[in-house]
Amino acid sequence: MAGRFAPRPTRATVRGGEAVVPAPANGVPRQPGAPGRTRVWVPDGPLELGLALGPLRRGPGDPTFRTTPDGSVWRASRTPAGPGTLRVTARGGEVRGEAWGPGAEWLLEWLPRMLGADDDPSAFVPRHRLLALTAHRRPGLRLTRTGLVLESLIPSVLEQKVTTLEAYQAWRLLVRRFGEPAPGPVPGRMCVMPTARTWALIPSWEWHLAGVDDKRASTILRAVRVAARLEEAAGMEPAAARERLELVPGIGPWTSAETVQRSHGAADAVTVGDLHLPGIVGFALAGDRDADDAAMLRLLEPYAGQRHRAARLVLLSGRVPPRRAPRMAPRGIERF
Repeated sequence: MAGRFAPRPTRATVRGGEAVVPAPANGVPRQPGAPGRTRVWVPDGPLELGLALGPLRRGPGDPTFRTTPDGSVWRASRTPAGPGTLRVTARGGEVRGEAWGPGAEWLLEWLPRMLGADDDPSAFVPRHRLLALTAHRRPGLRLTRTGLVLESLIPSVLEQKVTTLEAYQAWRLLVRRFGEPAPGPVPGRMCVMPTARTWALIPSWEWHLAGVDDKRASTILRAVRVAARLEEAAGMEPAAARERLELVPGIGPWTSAETVQRSHGAADAVTVGDLHLPGIVGFALAGDRDADDAAMLRLLEPYAGQRHRAARLVLLSGRVPPRRAPRMAPRGIERF
């Protein structure tokens, strides 16, 4: 019976990069509109769209990401060829991608890598019962590789040292305010994130109205001034890419790991410096809810080369310590 039903999403599984993709239902019409360029790809193993693409969603109101009742995942991206929209569906063991806009061909070329074609789940050997059970229950976990650095870096900077609600709100407001409408017959109001030049020209008061303090805004401004050099890191090994990212003041190990996990599909880029992750990993693997980064890394040491996958499986397991205090309240600096 347990295998017949998908686990119910929790706050931990959502943070683990799980986007709820509605199961295709009979009679649900496909999104109408002009046809785009298409590509069909057959993965070499189990694949769950919600797990592969879920880490790219920055909150339920992310204007660059949508799921629709027909079982589709929509993404709006700024590619090296220009803005583009990608619609992905999975049917009968094959994946169909449909894309619109100047970046359509680029998105379709990268479609397999976005869905984990470069990832090797067989390299992960579970050494804890919890991880073995979670890997068995979620065989469709593949690590995405987008090949786009800035679109993962900027929202990661916005998430520095604030609640997820604040970070998601800032991303949503800034992309809708300064981005451009996504090409194609998109569902709802989807937008492509701003260009590097547009990010650089956002006035200080607009950052303030979006709830972004000067430190995070300044980090983004420094990053977009060297956007071309940072995008070059997409072709580097994850370790070298992180070194280049961390040359920008304000980008540290936490931010670089969160970025290359998405842009490179880095299976070993474990996030350190996080407020909650060490305690979650410590509690799940050793019953230690007060674990720090050092303790977390010791617990993940048997998974060297696959530590990020191990941490994601911990989050997807849903085994988290009970709350000891209310959720941290947003600061709301835009009110001052």
